[in-house]
Amino acid sequence: MIIIQLKGGLGNQMFQYALYRELIHRGRTVKIDDETGFVNDKLRVPVLDRFGVEYERATRDEIVKMTDSRMDIFSRIRRKLTGRKTYRIDEQEGIFDPKILEVEDAYLVGYWQSEKYFPTPEVARLIQETFGKRPQEIMHDSVSWSTLQQIECCESVSIHVRRTDYLDAEHINIHNLCSEQYYKNAISLVRQKYPNAVFFIFTDDKEWCKEHFKGHNFINVELQEGENSDVADLLLMSRCKHHIIANSSFSWWSAWLNDAPEKMIIAPEKWINNKRMDDIYTDRMTKVALQ
Repeated sequence: MIIIQLKGGLGNQMFQYALYRELIHRGRTVKIDDETGFVNDKLRVPVLDRFGVEYERATRDEIVKMTDSRMDIFSRIRRKLTGRKTYRIDEQEGIFDPKILEVEDAYLVGYWQSEKYFPTPEVARLIQETFGKRPQEIMHDSVSWSTLQQIECCESVSIHVRRTDYLDAEHINIHNLCSEQYYKNAISLVRQKYPNAVFFIFTDDKEWCKEHFKGHNFINVELQEGENSDVADLLLMSRCKHHIIANSSFSWWSAWLNDAPEKMIIAPEKWINNKRMDDIYTDRMTKVALQ
C-alpha cells in the first residue's frame, strides 16, 4: 500500500492528487492521509473537494502501521532497541525522483511539484478534466462571468502576484518575492510578441498591484470572497491565453491547465531558497530573473 500525505495549500494538494492518480494508474493500492499534514498548519485544510474530487482515505491504523508509530509500551521499547521500521519517504529536493513511481509500500511526505510525477497521457488528461472545470460548475456570480468574457475576448495574460504570506517571518527567508522588475521584464517579453496584450492581475496584495500596474490594459481581478473564490481565480487564470506566474504552485497549475499550443508562460528563474526546484519548470516556460 502507498499512502500520500496531503498538505499545504490548494496548488500543493493538486500536485499530491496528481501523483495519487498516476500511482493508481500504475496498479498500486493508494490512499490519502488528509489529516496528519494539517495538524500543525492551522491556516490550511483539505480543499480538493472544491473541485468535486474524491479519493480513498487512509485509516488511522493504516497510517500508524506504515509509519511504525504505535504508542503502546512494547512498540516504544522495540523502537528504542531496534529502531523505527517505517515506510515513510520524505521528499528532500524539488527534483523529480523516478523511484517514487516504482515504490510498492510507502508513506509519501512531500509536494511532488513536477509534471514528471504524472507523465502518463491518460492521467494528464484525467487531471485536466478534474481541475479544468466548466465555468458554470464553479462560478456563480456576475463579476466572475464578466471577467471570463473579458478574458476570452482579448489577448489575455494572467499575472499572479503573491506577497502577503511570503513576507511573514516564517517564509521570508525561504520564498523569493517576485520583484516589480521581474514583472516589468515579463510584461515586456509578452508585449514583444503580443503588443495588444491585456493583463489580468490576480493577487493577495491588491494595493501593491494597483500602485505598480497602471493603465487601461491592466485589469485587477477582484472576485467576491467565498468558499470557491480561490478555485474561481485559478479557473479564470487558466482561461487566459498567456501567463506570468509567481513562484507559486497556484499559478503553476493555472498555466498548466491552459493547453493552448501557442501560450507563453513566464516564470521566475529561482523558485525557492532552501532546495533545488529544477523539475518544477516545464518545457513551455521562459525563465526570467527575479530582480
